[in-house]
Amino acid sequence: MITLVKATLADISAMQKLVEDEVQNGVILNRNEDEVATNIRSYVLAKDREKLVGYTALHIHSKRLAEIRSLIVHKDYRGENIGKKMVEFTLQEAKTLGVEEDVLVLTYSPKFFEKLKFKEIDKELIPEHKIWADCIKCIHFPVCNEIALIYKVQR
Repeated sequence: MITLVKATLADISAMQKLVEDEVQNGVILNRNEDEVATNIRSYVLAKDREKLVGYTALHIHSKRLAEIRSLIVHKDYRGENIGKKMVEFTLQEAKTLGVEEDVLVLTYSPKFFEKLKFKEIDKELIPEHKIWADCIKCIHFPVCNEIALIYKVQR
């Protein structure tokens, strides 16, 4: 049975290992151990008993904007709605925290997020501080073919 739990510092090594291939392929942005540790409260993990099988993070940019980051599900567990459950968890968390307007995602899998009521937006609408804080670190920058989508938070 898959359970969702908040991450702890003890989970960082397993998180880094799980995402390793996707980072090398340029699908997920590399975040070093210190960066993950600094943001550990943002992460939600999917576990099969004690085994880490997926995770994602909800990053708060402002009162109006949050972002779902680093969504990963172990290849052996894909197709079991684990990603959907983690996204739904983070959307509820955004609402609980009081995010006033939108949850952003940048992805190579827009259809997955569209099924969860995210709507594609023009990347020019993404706040500049996002581009300079994260995107500049990407191996694909400045030629990015990720799709930007927004979820409107229902209050």
